Amino acid sequence: METPEQDAAHMARAVELAGHGHGSTSPNPLVGCVVLDAAGQVAGEGFHAYAGGPHAEVAALARAGERARGGTAYVTLEPCDHTGRTGPCSRALLDAGVARVVIAVTDPNPKAAGGAARLRAHGVSVTSGVLAGAAERGNEEWLTYARLGRSHVTWKFAATLDGRSAAEDGTSQWITSPEARADVHRMRAAADAIVAGIGTVLADDPGLTARVRDGSGRTPLRVVIDTEGHTPQHARVLDDKAPTLVAVAEDARTPLKADLLRLPRHEGGLDLGALLRELAAREVVGVFLEGGPTLAGSFVRQGLADRVLAYVAPALLGSGRAALGAAGVGTIDDVHRLTFDDFSLIGPDLRLIARPAHPSSREQ
Repeated sequence: METPEQDAAHMARAVELAGHGHGSTSPNPLVGCVVLDAAGQVAGEGFHAYAGGPHAEVAALARAGERARGGTAYVTLEPCDHTGRTGPCSRALLDAGVARVVIAVTDPNPKAAGGAARLRAHGVSVTSGVLAGAAERGNEEWLTYARLGRSHVTWKFAATLDGRSAAEDGTSQWITSPEARADVHRMRAAADAIVAGIGTVLADDPGLTARVRDGSGRTPLRVVIDTEGHTPQHARVLDDKAPTLVAVAEDARTPLKADLLRLPRHEGGLDLGALLRELAAREVVGVFLEGGPTLAGSFVRQGLADRVLAYVAPALLGSGRAALGAAGVGTIDDVHRLTFDDFSLIGPDLRLIARPAHPSSREQ
């Protein structure tokens, strides 16, 4: 039997493999798998590459072949125990004769859970919780979707070193470098939906498309938060380059000809929690929020910004529009605390990734 250190090392590789499917597995989770033979040598590796395709365990077992018998499988998410577009991975592991299965995260989806129990019932040794934190972080979008029944939100903004997203006259092109903008498009392409507010649509007329397509060839849904339905009919966001959903108040009177999603009003705008639940019902797992400071402030205030992606340029403006609007902070005790997870230089700019230090009390 492998040592705890060996378990951690093999699971770290499984987490790395899972990441190869980022942007192409939705609405399925990211999963990686490493299979050892009975002698403890790596016999096969695999990851879930696209929705409807082979699961990570099946891919790894296919590479391992007969060497899997009596061996150990490391899986970042509990093997599924149901038949969907593919068969249950718990059965595939049993058929392969695997003697031990090491799991990072228990599957929160009641339709798919139960794989660990089935494996134990058939005499397979099961260890859970190995590198759970790393596996959860890599699969955070799907886990938010599965556990909370809503889409996961990444808020992206670009700003100067003093936190300005536009100059005093409203101009903002271009604060960051071509390298940073290319990185944004890569991140956009991995999302299921790109969200912006009516203010951004009226001011910039953005297309809200991703220039870099992900491996699945799909195009992210465009979502406009437009309480009163003021989106111009000629706006680029309503062209035929990608599907678009316009979220309006349930009582809004608008002549707009578009796919409308009517939502309850909340705090002078729309109920963003209801929006994310409606999007999840449409199998939108990850949302990329591109809105301006007002919309971003609403998401932060309602505890719905799960990840912050900031591109900071080595430049100063001194005045102009702040990156974040009113976020429900009246005193320093109300500050929204984050933890930094990644720092990267993208061209001359700094890319920062941060997440809330504590989950929203609404979603405990």
